[in-house]
Amino acid sequence: MQRKLKRAINQERIIDQIRCLGIDMIDAAGSGHPGIVLGAAPIIYTLYAHHLRFDPSHPDYFNRDRFVLSAGHGSALLYATLYMAGFPVDLDDLKQFRQLGSITPGHPEYGVTPGVDMSTGPLGQGIASAVGMAMAEASLEARYTKGKKKVIDYYTYVLCGDGDLMEGVSYEALSLAGTLKLNKLILLYDSNDICLDGSVSLTFRENIAMRFMAMGFNVLTVSEGESYTAISKAIAEAKNSLDKPTIIIIKTVIGKYSSLQGTNLVHGGALDREEITKLKETLRFRDIPFSTSKDTRGGFRYLIDRRCRGLYEDFNDLIEGLSKEEKKELSYFMNIDKKLDSVELVYNPPRDAIESPRVTSSKLLNSFVLKYPFIMGGSADLFAACKNFIFDGGVFSSDDYMGKNIYFGVREHAMGAILNGMALCGFRPYGSTFLAFSDYMRPAIRMACMMNLPITYIFTHDSISVGEDGPTHQPVEQLVSLRSMPNLSVYRPADANEVIGVYKAILKRNSGPAAICLSRNSLPILDSTKISEVEKGGYVVFDTLKRADGIVIATGEEVHLAIDVAKNLRVKGIEIRVVSMPNLGLFLQQSDEYIEEVLPVEIRKIVIEAASSFSWNRLVFNSKYLITLDQFGLSGRKDDVYKKYRFDVRSLEKRIEKLLK
Repeated sequence: MQRKLKRAINQERIIDQIRCLGIDMIDAAGSGHPGIVLGAAPIIYTLYAHHLRFDPSHPDYFNRDRFVLSAGHGSALLYATLYMAGFPVDLDDLKQFRQLGSITPGHPEYGVTPGVDMSTGPLGQGIASAVGMAMAEASLEARYTKGKKKVIDYYTYVLCGDGDLMEGVSYEALSLAGTLKLNKLILLYDSNDICLDGSVSLTFRENIAMRFMAMGFNVLTVSEGESYTAISKAIAEAKNSLDKPTIIIIKTVIGKYSSLQGTNLVHGGALDREEITKLKETLRFRDIPFSTSKDTRGGFRYLIDRRCRGLYEDFNDLIEGLSKEEKKELSYFMNIDKKLDSVELVYNPPRDAIESPRVTSSKLLNSFVLKYPFIMGGSADLFAACKNFIFDGGVFSSDDYMGKNIYFGVREHAMGAILNGMALCGFRPYGSTFLAFSDYMRPAIRMACMMNLPITYIFTHDSISVGEDGPTHQPVEQLVSLRSMPNLSVYRPADANEVIGVYKAILKRNSGPAAICLSRNSLPILDSTKISEVEKGGYVVFDTLKRADGIVIATGEEVHLAIDVAKNLRVKGIEIRVVSMPNLGLFLQQSDEYIEEVLPVEIRKIVIEAASSFSWNRLVFNSKYLITLDQFGLSGRKDDVYKKYRFDVRSLEKRIEKLLK
């Protein structure tokens, strides 16, 4: 029976079936992107039928090859392929394309559709995160290879278009991929010379082949994008690469077989009914929406089963050959729950009890990162400034894929996206730069929040107290920007004790990204700051001797200023409670009783934070009680800058006394 089926398989017919299903989905939804569905169907078919290693019955099994649809607007193409390949996606799901609550949303979403390895849509993000997936594979392969047996050995494939390669983040990440010799990264470039506004030549004329060669890539070209045999041959050649990632430039025609083929008019608008009828006539399919044949489905699934049968079971057998400790490690990589309750944080305070929070962070990272293979990270060329280098951890490079320290180079955006890819492959990664430069990372951080990935961002130089470097390096609006992002937990600790509390709170989280915003300046380690209270978001750090005349809420360095002000005002008979608020979002999630206990409603509240005022409207309802900063800073010595903007203790004391009297 199998021999008969093999002889009867019409691969062109399967490709056209995928095309028709994708067009039916877009037609039913009344929106979508038919151009890529019609033009790139041979690419995705060839990959799934002849190369991609996966198990439709276990879509998330760990050693599967990863596929990233970086051109996420082609989601209809992907969903049609997943259905045809036998994933748990049925025709009813395809009929609900782009509808509320369906598992076939407008762009691929991680955790929603079986077989989708990451959320994509913002162009370039998929490519850059795929670099992180390939880095994760390289690290895991190096760690768990036993003689000639590779426990982890997946490839990472990316389907991208011209738009992906126009986005700067893709080249940031791909430059690093070439440097690291990530030979298991394979880009399938749907090169159709058309973008949404018109011909690609309007804006994009560089020699892609030469650019990728310069970055250290193999470059292969398929001149006929309809030829699945030529595409398959190129992928096979790419898999033979030992020391370079590969780009396969596949020349396609956008909107193939429609009357609009080769034009931007077929990029992002649904075809009309007459056009669909003509298209199906050309492809020799009945004009019945969502109709499929057993031959096309069965043929596709036969080709997949012939290659992939037993992969899941073989992988489990390989795991059985690992040591008890290795099994425990690998189970963490494969587990969705990333909570680490038992991490021992070793911290030796300085004798003078004065230390920069970034230095405290360095001590803590070095106390536990080496113990856990799934925790690693790096810096955007700022190891020395951000203090997140792991001593004795080695450098992640083509010579040592088990190194703990990743030199991302001056590539903040790529760093953020690469961390996403690593997290999607089981790691708990971290990355660091100055807080002002978190803006370069925002698109990638946003994707991490959507996918609920366990990533830690270590941002230093967190306020105008950066001083001499001036307003370009002095963050003002970044805190509110990060706090406004759904699912991102943002911490700004006041001293070493709170930094310890921050790391404890983050490691206890089972998922979701977090940002730590640290001062570069040396600060006293306060007796009143409490490690255990950080997980509540805010707590009383300095209290009154009698009923409070006011409450000052502060974060980071400003906690120290607020306490000094409270002590000075006590001499004048004014009692101030100081509340440290290392994580505003967490505090607002506490019970009403706890919030009332810390911030009694009848007592006036004043906020001190050398950053934008827009975070605090939930706690302070009159802007005159906001001692914040809604303008850019200045270059100068820290104390002079503070005094200029009235954040020195004397100025704060006068302002608060006036407010309360």
